[in-house]
Amino acid sequence: MGSCIAGRPSRRKREQPDPGMLPRFAISLLLTLLAVRASAQDLRHKNPHPPGNYAAVDGSKLWYESEGKGDPVVLISGGPGDAHTVFHPFFSRLAKTNRVIYYDPFGVGRSDRAKSPGEYHFARDVDDLEGLRRALGLGRITVLGHSYGGMVAQAYALKYSESVKRLILIDTFYSGRMWQENNDNANREIRNQYPEVWAKLQALRAGGIRSNAPRHQELYYGVPLGLFYFHDASKATRLPKDPSNTEVYYAICGPDADFEIGGDIADLDFRPELGKLKIPVLVLAGRFDRISMPVLATEFEALIPGASFVIFEKSGHFPYIEEPDETFAVLRDFLHR
Repeated sequence: MGSCIAGRPSRRKREQPDPGMLPRFAISLLLTLLAVRASAQDLRHKNPHPPGNYAAVDGSKLWYESEGKGDPVVLISGGPGDAHTVFHPFFSRLAKTNRVIYYDPFGVGRSDRAKSPGEYHFARDVDDLEGLRRALGLGRITVLGHSYGGMVAQAYALKYSESVKRLILIDTFYSGRMWQENNDNANREIRNQYPEVWAKLQALRAGGIRSNAPRHQELYYGVPLGLFYFHDASKATRLPKDPSNTEVYYAICGPDADFEIGGDIADLDFRPELGKLKIPVLVLAGRFDRISMPVLATEFEALIPGASFVIFEKSGHFPYIEEPDETFAVLRDFLHR
């Protein structure tokens, strides 16, 4: 699941607003904006950001933040299209012993945007990580990738092996085919648990509407996150509210990515190469993850001989949110062996 339509634009004539309603609308809009601003300020207060700056990478500016000292751990967010804030404030725990580096990939968060969605590519995300490492003057780094970020991490470790000290993969995919199987599972969940939503989705799709259409997204992402991503659905509120860039998601994963993976992701398959990794590898999974199912995630054990594999029994897609004490105990042990 990610997030976006190339559906045919509506030809319905736009109704003109009643002039007498404009002041009421303006007041309502102002109140909404003030509420959003207050909410954002409250979120920043609860999840303070470490110092940040821009790094020049491949002709664009990438936003990064750094906290702590020691061996660098670079965090790669998921999506594609998710900002680095998905890791705040949880990974500050590692800053006591390591330098933790957060960043927004090209097109995401505070980093530069492309002039056209066609400029967003998986390969660029991989190469930009190396560009960031060099721009920051880092030596060998520990790379931690979550979800889609784990695919970037695998590709990076295979292409830039001399730059990687350790590899950490959290609830991720080893191929586009694995992603597709998880997509199919998520859609079975919607069909079984929310049949009324499924019926509306099928009606839209019968009319040619696909994942990247606003109407499709409104239905698809109206289903509670807890169904897919969490063991304890109430913990979904702990996720930061920063929006993803859906242009990045559908450019890299294809225009119907919530049903059929396409784009750059469809043909990815790291399985033939993973066994060649000569660095320590840690793979984490959540028992109740319906986006990266354990039945497939456990295959990493055979694909990467010598890798450490841990399943968290009370977690879904975000073990560092649902079981932080257990997750960071495992991470610290791995980082300091």
